Amino acid sequence: MAEPLRILYEDNWLLAVDKPAGLLMHPSWIDRSATDTLAGRVKHYLHGVPVHTVHRLDRPTSGIVLIGKTADVARHLADQFASRTVAKTYWALARGFTAEAFGCDRALVEEPDAVSDRKAQQNKAAQPAETQFRRLAIAEVGLAVSRYPKTRLSLLECHPQTGRKHQIRRHLKTLRHPILGDTRYGDRHHNHWALQHLVLSTLALRAMELSLSHPETGERLCLRAGLNDGWTDLLRQLGWYSLQTTVSTGQEAD
Repeated sequence: MAEPLRILYEDNWLLAVDKPAGLLMHPSWIDRSATDTLAGRVKHYLHGVPVHTVHRLDRPTSGIVLIGKTADVARHLADQFASRTVAKTYWALARGFTAEAFGCDRALVEEPDAVSDRKAQQNKAAQPAETQFRRLAIAEVGLAVSRYPKTRLSLLECHPQTGRKHQIRRHLKTLRHPILGDTRYGDRHHNHWALQHLVLSTLALRAMELSLSHPETGERLCLRAGLNDGWTDLLRQLGWYSLQTTVSTGQEAD
């Protein structure tokens, strides 16, 4: 039986939910046997009303997903994403000690999936992509990984200014600070180490916050996912207790 939805915000026009890691957004050729999807859970919650998701998260990424309750609302929200007026905040656990604040503006060539993107246009030109990062905490664990006697980790707040596929993951790979648990762009030695020594079983990337204009009232909303149990346990394990008290869940007006 599917797990119940974790509702972060709801009114007559919008629904914001917390997508668990490992859950597909929609039925997909990636896994034709998967009958449990976020869209399916939302449709059940809305008693069969059509689901209008306006953005997506990768299957291994957890966090906030926004749904419009009508097609018109969804189009209004999609326009905000396209015009880059939606502010997005993610948290990521990355390899190594990063700078305190840094960015990446490397253009990205779309990498279509051979299965799920088989009908998409191929060989597209590189698209502009920009992500800003802020380091929230660092940790050094006295356990060897690969050729290093200790393991260094950085907790990052990530602000993608554009919305390219796998943008944060690819930009951190470019900067040589890949996300732990990233089986596509990450470091296999650190991924294996994380599975052995951390309370981490998936990609360490979480969509924490969306700030946008309400499609009906125009009010600026800040919608927050906060921490799930897995991320709370991870922060405790790495000694970042104080960060838990700074993270809220729900919504507030800017």
